[in-house]
Amino acid sequence: MISTDVALNLILKKSILLNKAELPILDAFGYIIAKKIKSKIDYPPFDQSAMDGYGIRFSDFTKQSQINIVQELQAGRNSNKTISKNQAVRIFTGAKVPEGVDTVVMQEKTFVKNKQLIITDNELSKGNNIRKQGSQTKKGDLIINEGKKITAGVTGFLAGLGCYKVNVYKKPRVCIITTGKELVEEGGRIGGSKIYESNSFSLRSALKQQNIVDVKNFTVDDDETEIETCINENIDNCDILIVTGGVSVGDYDFVVNSFKNCGVKKIFHKVKQKPGKPMYFGKHKKTLVFGLPGNPSAVLTCFYIYVLPAILKITGSNDLNKKIKLTLANDFKKKSDLTYFLKGKISENNVIALHSQESYQMNSFADADCIIKLEENKTEYKKGEIVDVFII
Repeated sequence: MISTDVALNLILKKSILLNKAELPILDAFGYIIAKKIKSKIDYPPFDQSAMDGYGIRFSDFTKQSQINIVQELQAGRNSNKTISKNQAVRIFTGAKVPEGVDTVVMQEKTFVKNKQLIITDNELSKGNNIRKQGSQTKKGDLIINEGKKITAGVTGFLAGLGCYKVNVYKKPRVCIITTGKELVEEGGRIGGSKIYESNSFSLRSALKQQNIVDVKNFTVDDDETEIETCINENIDNCDILIVTGGVSVGDYDFVVNSFKNCGVKKIFHKVKQKPGKPMYFGKHKKTLVFGLPGNPSAVLTCFYIYVLPAILKITGSNDLNKKIKLTLANDFKKKSDLTYFLKGKISENNVIALHSQESYQMNSFADADCIIKLEENKTEYKKGEIVDVFII
């Protein structure tokens, strides 16, 4: 068996970037930028009023001149006038500032008497309330670097600069195979020794959280021929293959041998951890192959600790591990020689190790927002100790 750190490093070493694609920015939400972007324009593209108010020459205000209102400008309309001495323009937020105007006075600090503008702002300075051309972004500026995740903020920023298509790393094609004679699929009825199949639901939901929608899903019996057939039919048509169940050493655990018969090169099998000790990782050509234990909590834990970092790596993310350090809110005892991954809940500045930590128990995962890592060679943790926490 190998340590959890060695296992993750081996996975990341074998995880190679996917190809690039050009997508419309709305379709690219959640993807990772694959090519740096420079601005093709200044932003704002012109001097722009930041307020509803009046555009003036500041020198007229300081000389207490009578100022005549000669024009009204709303956003999107151009002025055909140059504002001269003792003239003002009624202007609205976002409108282009006309020639001659060097200051905008907010309307709340003015009033109009006999068609003359009276300014009551005693703190007015030259240049107030004007957004200068290029004050946010200048033409040619590097605006988004490679490795940046496309969020709503990134989308709005790019759209405001007229950038409607982006180069991104593709999302992986994923195939999930759940194995087990005892599994009943959606719509079926349980009875006797049968249970509902749930691993594919948690995995597909976790993949959807990463905007991965090209996912195929199969449920097969604990039969070596059936397992091998399903692997062979799908392994060359996906970037990531995840098989749950059948990776241990029981009489009906056929998955590891099936991987071998299908030409998968084993990288490792079994990790010093709880849950998920029988975990398998291999590679077939360019496809990453994960064999995860069948217990539902172990499956989802292994996904977050190992499969997710691999996904982030091949899709170009610079942030492979959302790990923070927090204070443990309760005592916990564990066996030595195994790293424990506990379902946890963040509360203020600490983290609580939840109830129901066994590998078959999913009720704690329903409450969890993180996974707590307890180190391999330590057997006892006290309330107040610092632990590594993975945000999920």
